[in-house]
Amino acid sequence: MSQSRFTPETTRLDDAARAGWLYYVAGNTQDEIAKKLGVSRQSAQRLVSLAVSEKLIKVRLDHPIARCMDLSGALRERFGLSLTEVVPTDPTAPELLTGMAIAAAAELERVLKSPEEKIVALGTGRALRACVEQLPRMDCPHHRIVSLLGNMTSDGSATPYNAVIRMAERVGARHYPYPLPVLVRDPDELQLMLRQEAVRNTLDLCARADLTLVGIGQLDPTAPMLLDGFIEADDLSRLVAEGAAGEITSWIYDSEGRVMECDHNSRVASAPLPRPPKRPVVGLAVGPAKVGAIRAALTGRLVNGLITDEATAEKLLRS
Repeated sequence: MSQSRFTPETTRLDDAARAGWLYYVAGNTQDEIAKKLGVSRQSAQRLVSLAVSEKLIKVRLDHPIARCMDLSGALRERFGLSLTEVVPTDPTAPELLTGMAIAAAAELERVLKSPEEKIVALGTGRALRACVEQLPRMDCPHHRIVSLLGNMTSDGSATPYNAVIRMAERVGARHYPYPLPVLVRDPDELQLMLRQEAVRNTLDLCARADLTLVGIGQLDPTAPMLLDGFIEADDLSRLVAEGAAGEITSWIYDSEGRVMECDHNSRVASAPLPRPPKRPVVGLAVGPAKVGAIRAALTGRLVNGLITDEATAEKLLRS
């Protein structure tokens, strides 16, 4: 006899999901939930709390916040952007990713609801992973999800912030991890790798993506590339001394948003950055440390969309 898939744990989560739906969607009070589920009020309260702690509930605020809307319009006008979204800033946590991640997930969801095949290209990193975690579970086998860059350092270790595989699991889409490391040893080796059929196919998908989401990285001691082991501290210091201002999918650019001619970029295996992009390429970034990198990316038209928060938007517009 096969073992039942209904365990005490799954039953508890089912009850939590019901309680969460009754509370957040149907608008029931906890007393009403207790009556409908046949439990005590205290149990109903615990079930609603469990639904939140297990991330069964995704809350979206359906109300235009005037200041954020004004900032969004000002960013579009100042930098010639086609898509902007500004979310409120938590004063106690200026680098909190949640609000930005929810807004980016909403844009992803809009694309994924299309009945026609869509290609979504993603970078890697904390912002992209947070965005994917906010996506609802969907069934989208007709769409394709492709990575813009590899997930491995030169020694073979991988970052935990790969967004493509996680997103494919959540939405049931075909996915295409980038089949090369982030950096290779020398330019000649890179050219050989780029001739592989799998690489050419992946690059073609990246170029045809209907929506591209990328993180924007700062170049300081907290740089994601440094923390995740994709670059050494000495190399980072040298790039900054040469005028580097930020990075997108490991491509280093200067304060004018120009991809630099340097040894590092000659060994980057990521998909090329289209300049200027003809399709939606949306940067995700929040926090004071990223303002310089974001400003340079917008100035150089490396992205044509931006999802950020209120405090970051204000600093960009003051600069």
